[in-house]
Amino acid sequence: MLPHASRTKGPWLALLLLSACGSTAGDDLAPDASADAAATSDAGEVARDASAPDDGGWDAGPLVPEDGGVDALPTILMDRLVVQSQVEPFRGDQPSLPGDAAVERVQQALADEGFDVTVDGWFGNETAAAYSGWQERLGYSGLDANGIPGPTSLRALGEGRFIVERPVMVGGRTTHSGSTVNQRTRDMLDEARSMLDHDIRVTQGSYNAGGVAASAGTHDGGGSVDVSVRDLSTTQRWETVRAMRRVGFAAWLRTASQGPWPDHIHAIAVGDTDLSSGARNQVADYYVGRNGLASHAGDNTPAAYQVPFTWWEKYLRE
Repeated sequence: MLPHASRTKGPWLALLLLSACGSTAGDDLAPDASADAAATSDAGEVARDASAPDDGGWDAGPLVPEDGGVDALPTILMDRLVVQSQVEPFRGDQPSLPGDAAVERVQQALADEGFDVTVDGWFGNETAAAYSGWQERLGYSGLDANGIPGPTSLRALGEGRFIVERPVMVGGRTTHSGSTVNQRTRDMLDEARSMLDHDIRVTQGSYNAGGVAASAGTHDGGGSVDVSVRDLSTTQRWETVRAMRRVGFAAWLRTASQGPWPDHIHAIAVGDTDLSSGARNQVADYYVGRNGLASHAGDNTPAAYQVPFTWWEKYLRE
């Protein structure tokens, strides 16, 4: 097996820069058996108008104007904006996140469009609701109007106002281990696998609304997977959690003692623009060192297997 850095990062980083110029039960912020109000199906930009996709597919088109004038407009870094939009609505203002400048430009643009939003760099519930309103104005609904900026809606909002750099592209739907995921999630899983001496087998994928009631909506949108640990030793289980975190998943080892499910790894792809609201809130819990369950208890991952918070696009640049 080739080292993951040389096997994957080089080609993926080049592609990223070019673009810038199933049955194991899952879980929600509420445990799988008892979802709280944070889990809804009103999230994700999934089923989009074919003429203006907002799912970050590689055919979504350039995110910069083609008619000149680029230097006259400010830029925003989409990946930072998206991460902030997934943490702050549930966990409040997080000054340590690096996306405040992008958030302020988006807030000002939303205000210019007539939405009631404070320009303060905090992507809280007010801003999320305003952005969802912007998505609805563009014709999106349900999972498509989740309040998380997607490439097409962000480009439309930025017209004449700002240039979008470092876009988050989730790509089209594909499969991993027979379960549906988007291309970004599959690439993250493949990269994590390259760090291990054993396979990653997905038992529940994404875009699985109503598929597993105990999952409480976290798998309704993109970026959410459950991974089997049945044939793995304890060390291998934690190694898998660590590998998935390294590439940008909010990942936890779930055990039967935590709820009505078999042992498995539950993971959310940080920065995926198709997340359901429940999955988004789990990213927020992960950012502040919590377990993503209704208890919001501390993350019980051993220190040796914890890694700094990151996301796929940031991983590719490092």
